[in-house]
Amino acid sequence: MDKVFENNLEFAQKMDQQDPLHGFRDEFLFPTFQSKNPIYFTGNSLGLQPKKAAQYLQEELADWAKFGVEGHFLSRRPWFSYHEQLTDMAAKVVGALPIEVVVTHSLTTNLHLLMASFYRPKGKRTKILCEAKAFPSDQYALESQLKMHGLGMDHLVEVFPREGEQLIHEDDICAKILELGDELAVVMIGGVNYYTGQYFDLARITDAGHQVGAYVGFDLAHAAGNINLQLHDWNVDFAAWCGYKYLNSSPGGVSGMFVHEKHAYNKELPRFAGWWGHNKEERFLMKPGFDPLPGAEGWQLSNAPVMGMAVHLASLELFDDAGMDQIGAKRDQMTAYLAFVIQEISDRNSEKCTFEIITPSEIHRRGAQLSIMALGQGRKLFDALSDLGVIADWREPNVIRVAPAPLYNSYEDCYWFGVHLENAIQ
Repeated sequence: MDKVFENNLEFAQKMDQQDPLHGFRDEFLFPTFQSKNPIYFTGNSLGLQPKKAAQYLQEELADWAKFGVEGHFLSRRPWFSYHEQLTDMAAKVVGALPIEVVVTHSLTTNLHLLMASFYRPKGKRTKILCEAKAFPSDQYALESQLKMHGLGMDHLVEVFPREGEQLIHEDDICAKILELGDELAVVMIGGVNYYTGQYFDLARITDAGHQVGAYVGFDLAHAAGNINLQLHDWNVDFAAWCGYKYLNSSPGGVSGMFVHEKHAYNKELPRFAGWWGHNKEERFLMKPGFDPLPGAEGWQLSNAPVMGMAVHLASLELFDDAGMDQIGAKRDQMTAYLAFVIQEISDRNSEKCTFEIITPSEIHRRGAQLSIMALGQGRKLFDALSDLGVIADWREPNVIRVAPAPLYNSYEDCYWFGVHLENAIQ
């Protein structure tokens, strides 16, 4: 960033005063089990609870008590169509058309449903390409997809960082795509790597995959609500994301699913079917023969998990009010400030402990997360930070992940993290 930073409380507080999103902090509840003033930097694992979540849940419980089964049509937000009030807001978050998005199920369930449609190995086109050290759930999902088709692990191709490096070069991803050529069926990559925080160039990867005739999809668990996505314009075939990380929508909360408009009306595209994906005009006629709804709605299986969606609604309303443009601008500025603070602390304490931020330094190659490799103290340093009231995330063998979320974190949080980090080193 072009801003000249200062690592002091007065500077951080001045930045907060100038922050157009600073008021959103008051819309969330901060955990107090360790400290009355925690530094909550783990929204990349579980976002904070929106204050309105309890209200919306209580309203649904009250309507359930009042109407019973008739709440599907008589409740203040009818359950029959509950997911529809989430669609437009979710579409804005990921840069999609409303027909391309649905909120339903859970993340890995949605990935399996999408892979069932878009991974159709035939002839020599059998390979799946993913990044090395993908999130384990993605690895397990892809392995099981291969097994379902009677294929071995030699059909899963991973792209690794170069020797001695932590990050994966997009040049290497695209080169491997071109090398596989007509053997490649699907590219399925995590949009932001959970370990390093590296954000991949999704548009470039999509173009490369399409050049060789492959489908391209992404797990956006660490990207949705974090990165300024444009899934429709980038021509991505499919994607899924969870609601519980940057989207603050309860532990194990509902998931989003994207299917590009170009596939919206293809009823012949194979899929696992369920009655909530069936033509809603005839859904209750209970007739045989699946007639999928157009667009992403056609991948739904069961009726809406209303309680989870109520929490998601509370969060999406905040995203809609703030707008992804403002969220992205603050993300870049605040993450850059946090990186500056960490580096200054590292320089000042180099004899005791050295930090290496393995997340890309370029703004366009990262989101809110910074992954800190702590050389010298590792887990001991993380535990000391926790004791001081920092709620962050540890990943073996030696990485501390911190993620300042623009809606509820502040520049002052970044300053105090630096103070606690220096104290923890001692």
